Parts: sequence; structure tokens; C-alpha cells
Amino acid sequence: SHHSHSGDYILHAKDHLDDIVKEAIARGFKSYCLTEHIPRNNLADLYPEEKHLQISDLESNFDKFYHHARHLQSQYADQITLLVGCETDYIRQDFKSLIANLRSKYNFDMFVGSVHHVKEVPIDFDVPTWELAMRKCGAGTPRDLYAAYFDEQYDMIVDLKPPVVGHFDLIRLFSVEDSETNISQWPEVLERVERNLDFIIGYGGLIELNSAAIRKGWSEPYPRADICKIVLEKGGEFCLSDDSHGIAQIGLNFHKALKQIEKLGITELSYIDLENGG
Repeated sequence: SHHSHSGDYILHAKDHLDDIVKEAIARGFKSYCLTEHIPRNNLADLYPEEKHLQISDLESNFDKFYHHARHLQSQYADQITLLVGCETDYIRQDFKSLIANLRSKYNFDMFVGSVHHVKEVPIDFDVPTWELAMRKCGAGTPRDLYAAYFDEQYDMIVDLKPPVVGHFDLIRLFSVEDSETNISQWPEVLERVERNLDFIIGYGGLIELNSAAIRKGWSEPYPRADICKIVLEKGGEFCLSDDSHGIAQIGLNFHKALKQIEKLGITELSYIDLENGG
């Protein structure tokens, strides 16, 4: 798995990082990425459960995560390959310099590039906030929101070139569409999806098949089948992630994700190899 969190370092996850690693070993993982959220740089970006914190708290917490993860990487090296990284946000374009500073301070093995906000509003927190983000986009329709999301994602991938692109179509989480809705019905959105995928494939990034979508009510991982088919047509590469936020979610719904992989005709999954650097 290329994407995980623990309750030691973020408030919306559970369980200790040590126990996360032990459980990954117990469940037979050979490789597991530890990718805590980066510290944000503006108090306005804090979630409700974080309102008592300061930016310095987030920075200190992340520093503790990094060194803790490196210790575990060494401690369990004979049992599992742990990769130490982070999951980015990209709320504003000043995150480019924020992330550059983090990457110069910490020698990450990899990182996941994600977008969780549109117009600085969270789009995966709850339906009212998703709708607030939508109202800030163009005519306030889902089409406008999707277009804005993929534009912000494009800025992120161009600026960061993340090795793994997290939950590519997270914007669809709270949409009223069902799995039969094809993104090609919205040409201006499809155009942006294809542009983003072309760029990711061009620099060698991996598209994450993220099984967390299934525990959140979907029948398939992120991204939905319509986007996966475009990735396949373009010759892109996929990797697998559980995006776990606690022991109970390690490898959760991988069996369902694998069924989708077989259904789509995906014959290869890629992974980041610590020893070979890719």
C-alpha cells in the first residue's frame, strides 16, 4: 500500500504507528508506505477537530512522525520494506514552496500528491462543505466544481510531479452521480481529466487505485471505471493503496479492488521500490 495514516499524528485516524506497522506485517504486506499529512501553513485551513492547534503544533507533530517512521523502517527492515513519505495538500499555490521546503528538510522515499480542497474549501469532509465549494465555482454546478478540481489538480501535478497521485477523482465522493455516470458526458471535464493523465503519464507518475472509496460507500476504488479505462488506453500505470486511517483499514477491501482490477483488464500493478529507486 502506498498511502496510510495513524492516530499518533492526525486526529481523524486511530491507533499507534507502531501497531499499524506490526499489523501490516501480520497481514502479509511486503511493502508499506507511511505517508502522514503535511503540516498546513494557515490557521484557516485547520479542520474543526484541530481548531485548538497552532501551525507550530502541526510542524512539530510532523517532525515527530518523520523520525518515528524512520526508526520503525530500520527496526522492522528484516520483516517489511517501509517507505517513509507524506501526503500533500495543495490548497493554494504557495503550497509549492511549502512542500519544496519540506522535501529539502526531509529526505522522503516517496510522497502522495493529493488535492482535498477546491477554492480553499474541503471537498471530502462532508456534503455541506462540498456544496459550499461547488457554489464558489462558476455557475455553481457539479460540472463547474469538477472542472475547478481538475484544474487545481493540474497545478499540483505540474508543480510537484508526485510519484503517486492520490485518489484521482476524490471530487466525486459526495456527488449524486452513480457508477453508471460517465465523465465523458461533460466534455470540458473530460478534457481536463485527459490533460492531467497525459501529464502524469509523461513524467512517470502512478495513479493510485485507492480502496478507501469502498468503505465510504462506493462499489469500486478511486478512480471510477471510466477514468481507469482512459488510463489504460493511454498506457498509464496503477499502484494499490488502502489509505488506511487505523489498523482495521489495513488492506481493507483489497479483495473488492482486485475484482475491479480484473474486470477492467488491468494486468499489472506497479509499486515504488526502495532499493531500485522507483
